[in-house]
Amino acid sequence: MTLPKIVYRLPQYTARVALPLMKFPEPPTLKGAGMVTRFPEVIATTGIRRVLVVCGPTVYASGMLSPFLDALEANGIVPVVFHGVSPNPTFKNVYAAIEMYQSHFCDSVVAFGGGSAIDCAKITAAKITNDKPIERMAGLFRLAHRLPPFFAVPTTAGSGSEASIAAVVTNEERHKKLKMADAKLCPLAVVLDPELTRSMPADVTAYAGMDALTHAVEAYIGLFDTPYVREKSLDASRRILAALPKAFDDPDDLDARLTMQEAAMDAGKAFTRAMVGYVHAIAHAVGGLYNLSHGLACAAILPRVLAFSKPVATQKLAELAYNAELGGPECSDEELADALIAEIEAMNRRFGIPQTLDALRVEDIPELARLALAEANPVYPVPRIMDYNDCIELLGKLLPEDKTPRY
Repeated sequence: MTLPKIVYRLPQYTARVALPLMKFPEPPTLKGAGMVTRFPEVIATTGIRRVLVVCGPTVYASGMLSPFLDALEANGIVPVVFHGVSPNPTFKNVYAAIEMYQSHFCDSVVAFGGGSAIDCAKITAAKITNDKPIERMAGLFRLAHRLPPFFAVPTTAGSGSEASIAAVVTNEERHKKLKMADAKLCPLAVVLDPELTRSMPADVTAYAGMDALTHAVEAYIGLFDTPYVREKSLDASRRILAALPKAFDDPDDLDARLTMQEAAMDAGKAFTRAMVGYVHAIAHAVGGLYNLSHGLACAAILPRVLAFSKPVATQKLAELAYNAELGGPECSDEELADALIAEIEAMNRRFGIPQTLDALRVEDIPELARLALAEANPVYPVPRIMDYNDCIELLGKLLPEDKTPRY
């Protein structure tokens, strides 16, 4: 092991010892079809009177928000709707939401939507009580004050943001994503209503589901794999591999959709404790530069990173595969690890997710590698440390064939 890699590992090994002693919040969760209209009864117990509801334009235009807003009013809560969240939430989105919160004298925040809406709502709420630039909130445990009452209503099954202590926002001027993590970012309560995910387009169902699978897998193969993390990751990955194709094929399969919501939330709990890895670091870099769907980027990158990690993560990959019944006891660890990677590639093909990233440009690869490694090293407890040349090589494999240099 080279000196830089030893330096990376030292704080990770220290954190691994301390991790089991840390306490992480787990929001109480209301589950079931139609429960979104009962959720305001839970929210009302906090005594709030005027809530900022943060969502995206698609959710707002769909009409799915209306029953929730009516239920809020029936419980004596005045809703104020901010529906300007971008697919990758930006600084501009956050400041616009804050202005609406303050001008309408709100006292609480509800996120209603996918990971983008939840992340935007988290950072909006954090800024309201923490008077510092967003850049200074990025990183680990940088929030001095708790958020105003904050609740989450996920309408996708993927980000796990409703259960995590993390949030991501894009500095649109610098085309760079910033990530923050703090226990104060966890919602007070969550509702999982599978009817809310029914209207998701098939591609969004796939992208969100592959994001959730990435959370579970990266948490499991990393160094922070406590018994809790292993339990949540194994269960989440198994359920996603089984339920995601069903949810993709049949939007009305509410059992599969609730299973996906529960698995995504468990994966969020797992990566809250175990963090993520190079899939997310690279996806954040390319997503920030090209404004790509995060789930799409994760899906394309995941098999490449697992192949890179396999030399030191074969046993863990095999355990994930065996638990998901991708092979039996007669299979070697090598065969099971290969089966997991092959299954992920097969799911990508089934969902129409390409093996490469069309937006990727050769000339951007050096900067993307720098950004990805700056995020990941030494923070993420990855099984195999990637250096600059490794990252350049992996990004090269994500180039479409017509952009691949020929020598």
